[in-house]
Amino acid sequence: MTARRRISPRHRVRNKAVVLLHRLGLPFGPMYLLTVPGRRSGLPRTNPVAPVVVDGVRHLLQAYPESDWVRNARAAGHGTLTRGRRSQRVDLVELPVAERGRVLREFPRQVPRGVGAFVRNGLVESGSPEHFEAAAERCPVFRVTPRTS
Repeated sequence: MTARRRISPRHRVRNKAVVLLHRLGLPFGPMYLLTVPGRRSGLPRTNPVAPVVVDGVRHLLQAYPESDWVRNARAAGHGTLTRGRRSQRVDLVELPVAERGRVLREFPRQVPRGVGAFVRNGLVESGSPEHFEAAAERCPVFRVTPRTS
């Protein structure tokens, strides 16, 4: 297993700014807010995410595989996806490794500004779709579906 990588202080500030702007109703770029209950406290935890759409289905992936939102999403299996003032309750299902490659290939095309985090963390060698697909074992991918209950 890879060592747990931490988000830099600069990225923490950027994430807080993204959350604030969304809460003010000012979304930008491909960013959404994902709120999931904390795995220990049960308190809502919010993080910016950039969904990737494949065949009309949204997916979330993370450059920090052992980040808290990934662990919380695994534990809860659901959350709320927000863009601006619009929110939707969703189920979060982690894809098996064999199904991740197709989604990972799309990430550099749909979210080119997010590629740098994957390269810096050593998850991929470059922003090529082939390198992203090869990282399927190291990158968690969640399918996002509207919550029915």
